[in-house]
Amino acid sequence: MSIERAAELLARAHRGVALTGAGISAESGIPTFRGAGGLWTQYDPVKVASIDAFMEDPKAYWSVARERGPAVLAAAPNPGHYALAGLEQSGNLVAVVTQNTDGLHQEAGSVRVIELHGSGRSVECLDCGTREARRDVQERLEFQMPPRCRICGGMFLKPTVVLFGEAMPAGAVAEATALAEGADLMLVVGSSLVVYPAADIPLVAVRAGAPLIVVNAEPTPLDRLAEIVIHGQAGAVLPELAYRAINRAGG
Repeated sequence: MSIERAAELLARAHRGVALTGAGISAESGIPTFRGAGGLWTQYDPVKVASIDAFMEDPKAYWSVARERGPAVLAAAPNPGHYALAGLEQSGNLVAVVTQNTDGLHQEAGSVRVIELHGSGRSVECLDCGTREARRDVQERLEFQMPPRCRICGGMFLKPTVVLFGEAMPAGAVAEATALAEGADLMLVVGSSLVVYPAADIPLVAVRAGAPLIVVNAEPTPLDRLAEIVIHGQAGAVLPELAYRAINRAGG
């Protein structure tokens, strides 16, 4: 059985690394970006989520955020997030590398979280550098569009996420790559593995000799390189996988 074999591999890991994508947070009610019903099937990402468009008209970004933001901010970790935190606590995983910006891994108790695309929980003024909680800015969208900085009045309040056209945070990419190079197991959860350089991270681990486990609802381009592929929802698969792996390790 694939989950039993995956648990066996995970139980032996001491430097395991998980890479997570939008699929794990979709089960917490956060819409995905790609695929059926994804955000980019409703909006043009170049017009609403690129740095060039933002600098030209921040209102376009914040108009979408006014609609989408409440669901994201109200989301809570699901069993998949808690399972990964448990695997870190048990010593089988050393870190979670995530493409998500929602902060749910931290809320679930994961300690070492590398955010490749930044964090959606804060907003920075590009004029004066002041940072605010995203929740506070979100509340202002009902009467101020685009929102303005409370300190300098600037209109370029940008979420601390990587927009299209911006470079990935070099430190996060370097840290994730180093972790993958030293991993004795790579676990991919809820990622389509089509966005680079994030999709390179599992390849780095595989080339270094680490077995790859993929847990995703749909097939991915790297399934052919995986030791185990489980097509299923993270919230259902990961708790069982973690339970079996931790019990094996403890035994």
